[in-house]
Amino acid sequence: MITLYDCATAPSPRRARILLEEKGVLHHTVQVDLRNGEQMGEAFRLINPQCTVPALRTEEGSVLTDNAAIAAYVEASFPEPPLLGRTPLDKAEIASWQWRVEFEGLLAIADAFRNSSPAMVDRALPGPMDFAQIPALAQRGLARVQGFFATLDAHLAERDFIAAGQFSIADITAVVAVDFARVVKVKPGDEHPHLRRWREAMQARGTMG
Repeated sequence: MITLYDCATAPSPRRARILLEEKGVLHHTVQVDLRNGEQMGEAFRLINPQCTVPALRTEEGSVLTDNAAIAAYVEASFPEPPLLGRTPLDKAEIASWQWRVEFEGLLAIADAFRNSSPAMVDRALPGPMDFAQIPALAQRGLARVQGFFATLDAHLAERDFIAAGQFSIADITAVVAVDFARVVKVKPGDEHPHLRRWREAMQARGTMG
């Protein structure tokens, strides 16, 4: 059976968790305690030397250690419902917005959080190496997050989904990004009516917990 190495409180494994739930994929879950540094221990390093979650052990026994690889594997193995698009143009649009949400949203939030939080001193980047915080990156990240919310709100003005007129992996990533932004005290407000409508609709799917 497929095994997901997860952490219930972290944004990155949440993306993989929602993907598997939306696909209806039966899987085993192993919780990794990030708060207490379990990901840095020797036991988990044998599973994923990058010391990050999610990691997914496939039915064939391979271990995939990032969301891009996990999504590609799950989509190819369980093609229905298609979350990466059906037609070439739909696939391209979804891939484009997936990249934008990751770069403009998730990475900006991570910069703002990891470069300012006392809990992340010398852990400004995930992985096996330690990196010092850069306060200027936190300030820039916060400004980028606010711009990202404005961009998404405008984009969703006449849309029910992020891309290609369908629920897709881009919606999953955007939900995680919008929720993760709370760690830097940013959330959709009255100035984001379309973003708030979309987020409420996503919540109704029942997989976003």
